Amino acid sequence: MSGLATPLLFSFRRCPYAIRARLAIASAQVAVQVREVALRDKPPDMLAISPKGTVPVLQLADGQVLEESIDIMFWALRQNDPQSWLRESTADASLAQGWVDLCDTQFKPLLDRYKYANRHPQLTQVEHRQQAIDAFLSPLDAWLGERRYLTGDMSCWADAAVFPFVRQFAMVEPAWFAQAAWPDLHRWLGAWLQGDLFHRVMVRQEDGASTWS
Repeated sequence: MSGLATPLLFSFRRCPYAIRARLAIASAQVAVQVREVALRDKPPDMLAISPKGTVPVLQLADGQVLEESIDIMFWALRQNDPQSWLRESTADASLAQGWVDLCDTQFKPLLDRYKYANRHPQLTQVEHRQQAIDAFLSPLDAWLGERRYLTGDMSCWADAAVFPFVRQFAMVEPAWFAQAAWPDLHRWLGAWLQGDLFHRVMVRQEDGASTWS
């Protein structure tokens, strides 16, 4: 498949990797075609361009394929960045990348063990939860106690990249999470959850619809 009039995004509505990609595309106001993927019945045309079979996958108009969510975020924001998500200084860029790396390499595996604790019986769900808290959420709450967002007073690409995974953690035990003593983490998460951008990217699209432009 090549020669597309508009880039084609294979997505899954609830996937945190896909959410972060859609947030950046929506922020950049870049038009894409959206194909909602059923993870148990992955479309052959997606597997033909990305055999690993995970979302998001973006096929550009020239046929180039982007298979990583962060690459899709940067592709969109480098075309248009009206919210200045890529504005940060070299020091801020290092901070942003550090939080995303910590989220993806340490927090995400612990989150999966907490979410699917029955698959990891070596620890209880509470113990898996505590590991995720110690590795990421407690440090994040403390960090946000001194700034509104990860690199200062305005959100950046890293906030959008991390937010969907914290949201997923909060959804495992919503009542427990709601009473957890993380005032600054709750404030930050709530701002994203209540934002128009998040609501727009969570609207289910008709297959092939061009959206967010």
